[in-house]
Amino acid sequence: MKKIYDIFIVLLALISIVLVIADFCKQIDINSVPYVYIDNSILIVFAVDYFTRLFLAKDKKHFFMHNIFDLLSIIPVSSLSIFRIARITRVARLFRLFRFVGLSGKFEKNVKKFLNTNGFIYLAITCLIILLVSAGMYSISENVSFGESLWWAIATATTVGYGDISPHTIIGKFAAVLLMFIGIGFIGMFTSSITAYFTHENDESKDNEILKKLDELQKEINELKRR
Repeated sequence: MKKIYDIFIVLLALISIVLVIADFCKQIDINSVPYVYIDNSILIVFAVDYFTRLFLAKDKKHFFMHNIFDLLSIIPVSSLSIFRIARITRVARLFRLFRFVGLSGKFEKNVKKFLNTNGFIYLAITCLIILLVSAGMYSISENVSFGESLWWAIATATTVGYGDISPHTIIGKFAAVLLMFIGIGFIGMFTSSITAYFTHENDESKDNEILKKLDELQKEINELKRR
């Protein structure tokens, strides 16, 4: 039941982020119908979730300090427009993005477990460093902006290879080859880590079921002894 609820909250957070991005891109007006109803409904759900967890928390101060993003995400941004403080209202709209950031606390344990599976965290950090270094090498050798180089590096590492940008120097080509091998290795390691993570989760659940049954048997044995 808890997993279903967590998935529901994640979906609401994703919908909220899509609305915010579309609003910033001037594709929709988040304060107009029907988007304002959707946003307000999500706000109510997140507010109920936050205050319920606050009420049930044994250490209120600890909960408050570790759930700041959750609190910021339930600020009623639309009400600020009543006071005609447009700039503050625009900045405050970003508070909606905290609805997704605040979810990190709910999945912190699972995320840490996944990153530690097969030492995936170390590979991810290494690949990120190589990605940035390769982008820098390409930027210097090909005399292009770092932003454009980073786009090229990501497209190359993910083996997408749009071909809109290509290296012409030896250093640039070396960086491309490095990214190709890193990309293949990262994707392979990522998929194997996912498989290992869920396999380990299933093994743990089976072990927990066995332990639970053993506890029940032990209780029944103790009751028989008493009789």
